[in-house]
Amino acid sequence: MYIDTHCHLDGEEFAEDRDEVVQRAREAGCSKIFLPAIDAKSCQTVVDTCNRYPDYCYPMLGLHPEEVKSDWREQLGTIKEFIVHSSESNVQHSTFNVIAIGEIGLDYYWSREFEKEQVEAFEEQVKWAIELQLPLMIHCRKAQNEMVAILKKYAKELPGGVFHCFTGNEQEARQLLEFDNFVLGIGGVLTFKKSHLPEVLPACVPLERIVLETDAPYMAPVPQRGKRNESAYIRHVITRLAEAYGVSEEEICQQTTANVARLFPQVTF
Repeated sequence: MYIDTHCHLDGEEFAEDRDEVVQRAREAGCSKIFLPAIDAKSCQTVVDTCNRYPDYCYPMLGLHPEEVKSDWREQLGTIKEFIVHSSESNVQHSTFNVIAIGEIGLDYYWSREFEKEQVEAFEEQVKWAIELQLPLMIHCRKAQNEMVAILKKYAKELPGGVFHCFTGNEQEARQLLEFDNFVLGIGGVLTFKKSHLPEVLPACVPLERIVLETDAPYMAPVPQRGKRNESAYIRHVITRLAEAYGVSEEEICQQTTANVARLFPQVTF
């Protein structure tokens, strides 16, 4: 059994066969799926999807850096309201409990137009995590130094979290692992032909600091690369990770699941 800690199951890409995708995930051994919101609108679709699959799908709410635009303050206000009231019984048509703040972070890959706003939005949501003692689900692309600088300001207060979709080198991995109770999210990139992760990870990342993810519908692993990704495909990541570390697939599943249980106390195991 394993856990997919990052899957956009609420997306339109799964609108036609979401039940079948969940069924395939269960049959493949996926015991839980965590869903990150990316903006205020998707908070509702994430919550709705999690309510559809109770005790199987769990919501993480936040504002993705690529969605930080001129209305970012209004979006944060809406998202914060979702999070604060998530456990209240009077929330209309909802029985959900938010398990993390995410998907948040910094992304300067496509544009730096809203660079300042991204930094402010990220830092504000980091403060939420501290205030509510919820782990972070962090997206970072072409901005690790800037992200690390912000996190260092709150290092002693951070409740932990996941550096999602890690694809970096040994130096970058070591820098991220300096933050206590944070782990690296590993997905389909591990299986790519040109990926250096099979060498980087065993060299400097203990298995106790790794969780599994898909980022579905994106980043499908080999041999499914180019197709729509889904939680059932993590089996290919598990196989490659076991080969890289020289351990059994069962050990990969057991350790990564234990890591999730440690990081996400709001989840029922």
